[in-house]
Amino acid sequence: MKKLIIATGLLMATTAYAQTEVLTGVTRGKDYGVVYTLPKTQIELEIKANKVKYTPGEFSKYANRYLQLNNVSTEPEEYWELSSVKVTPVGIPNGDATYFVKLKDKTVAPLMELTENGIVKSINVPYTKSNTPKTPVTVPTIPNKANPRDFLTEEILIASSTAKMAELVAKEIYNIRESKNALLRGQADNMPSDGAQLKIMLDNLNAQEEAMAEMFSGTRNKEEKTFTIRLTPDKELANEVAFRFSKKLGVVGNNDLAGIPYYINLKDLKTVKMPQDDGKKKKELDGIAYNVPGQALVTLTDGKKKLYEGEIPITQFGIIEYLAPVLFNKNSTIKVYFDPNTGGLLKVEREENK
Repeated sequence: MKKLIIATGLLMATTAYAQTEVLTGVTRGKDYGVVYTLPKTQIELEIKANKVKYTPGEFSKYANRYLQLNNVSTEPEEYWELSSVKVTPVGIPNGDATYFVKLKDKTVAPLMELTENGIVKSINVPYTKSNTPKTPVTVPTIPNKANPRDFLTEEILIASSTAKMAELVAKEIYNIRESKNALLRGQADNMPSDGAQLKIMLDNLNAQEEAMAEMFSGTRNKEEKTFTIRLTPDKELANEVAFRFSKKLGVVGNNDLAGIPYYINLKDLKTVKMPQDDGKKKKELDGIAYNVPGQALVTLTDGKKKLYEGEIPITQFGIIEYLAPVLFNKNSTIKVYFDPNTGGLLKVEREENK
């Protein structure tokens, strides 16, 4: 970390993880200062999909006959299924909204905190590095499934044909269901003495039923994948293809016709009043620039069904305002907090200097 001492104070900039130098000795003519940027909004789509591997059961062709399970395939298959879609606004540097703060007099802030991309985060807020340890990522353990053959009786194992085995396994499944109903109704011959024992008995019966039923229905092992897509809107959107989804390939590009299109609509809710252009040349404004983001209604559909609908801030639908330089003087300290995702003003605090 480098420190640059200037007549009015100390320049600071931070990333999300560490303090870093923004610019050393930035000058514009004979003025020293720092360059910062306001963000513009990208719409981030976090798409979660499951890759499913289907393995048919040993008795899959008897599923309808003995358990009334319809549409059970006898062929192995791999396919994708869409799980969820999350929509989040994300700020990225806006090259058309870059500003230079002079630090040679006492009318501007002596302390600025920026993100690693140069987006303003705060003014006159002392930087303190977080000492909070990172939470270790834990991978959830997948419980081992019961082996259905562990529950097969001698009669089932010595059956003369696969069809007969399937019939006997189906009868065993119905017996398990009857046992569960008797326990739940309090009609079992050997009722448990308390609720804990009842739960253990029901859990064991459920595990047996599930394992044996999968000999007919087959198994589906799911592996979740996350896909991230970002869109940068400059205007309202009407039925624009955001992405495509294929049952065979998962999430594909919006120009890949192998997938079904999912559409995004973006409507400006006109929450920010735009200044009227009177045709006169405006005087260049001074001060610390910040965004006043507008609100937009975002809708994601597959053409018929809505996957998502909600309001998010969009800086492109807002305006830029300025904090007057006179606020930052020797009589008081003004602390300013900005949202680095939108560039919007979060809070302003004033402390009188003694």
